[in-house]
Amino acid sequence: MSRLALPYRTPPAAVVKACDWLLVVEGEEIPLPEALSDWDYRADVELRRSVEVDVRGARIGAGLPEDARLALAAIWTATGSNLRGAIRRTTLSGDGVRTVDLHAVLPGSDLGGVLMLESVLVLSAPGSGSGPFAPRRAGSVLWSDQASLRLQGDAPQFPMTIIDFAHTSFPDGAAWHLQIGPDLESAAMGSLLLLINERCEAVATAFANAAKPRPQDRAVLDTVYADCARVMIEHALRQESFTDEADFPEDSLGATFLDLFHRLFPDSSVRDRRMRLERSPSLFGSELQAAVRIFQEA
Repeated sequence: MSRLALPYRTPPAAVVKACDWLLVVEGEEIPLPEALSDWDYRADVELRRSVEVDVRGARIGAGLPEDARLALAAIWTATGSNLRGAIRRTTLSGDGVRTVDLHAVLPGSDLGGVLMLESVLVLSAPGSGSGPFAPRRAGSVLWSDQASLRLQGDAPQFPMTIIDFAHTSFPDGAAWHLQIGPDLESAAMGSLLLLINERCEAVATAFANAAKPRPQDRAVLDTVYADCARVMIEHALRQESFTDEADFPEDSLGATFLDLFHRLFPDSSVRDRRMRLERSPSLFGSELQAAVRIFQEA
């Protein structure tokens, strides 16, 4: 494993004692899992952790003077939305051990993909009289750690909203509708929208409970995700530009479709699946149903 060699002294890792990140679900704190397979964009993500910093030990270890100030910060980044933000930044001065509680409720509409969490101890102000090879620039990283939470599993994920279909052109009795933009080169986040009919209580309730679904909610979510996967794959296969060799921009609609296709059909080519859809659409539908593993535990 490679290790980053910084051009200045850093304190020993023991000066920082960081508890693991916790995920808060309906008021209950649980260890941060690797993934939330049933997460959707209406579900905010609440996180907590506490970090203890031996301020004096950190300064001495980095060769910093007594009047140097440090800061502990936590930053989140979502790969699906390409957004990032600060959870908290706390300035640390004086001596002794400081405990910093980190808490954040991240809007689901800002997230997607993999949620990256980075905690850092940085130099806030260098003070005067630093020792040899001590960091001298504000922002120099003295300690850091990372954690991640995957918010997109095998199920397709995209922005969604709940509306009354009676006020739209969609059939009143439809439970959901997936809108797809026509341009495969356009950004996926702006080209996909899942609409849920608020009059269909079973589906609307299932998405409201998506962070902690009941068995009946999970069955509904599985059904919706399977149907959305079918709509997305069939839409993609009907586009001539959608091929195995296509080079779509990162995070574009085409790249999202291609990634979904290869996860569902890892041993098949786009050409073979397109022929199956054209010649035997019913069999294609069954094969896709098997690929998304509807009603099967992951």
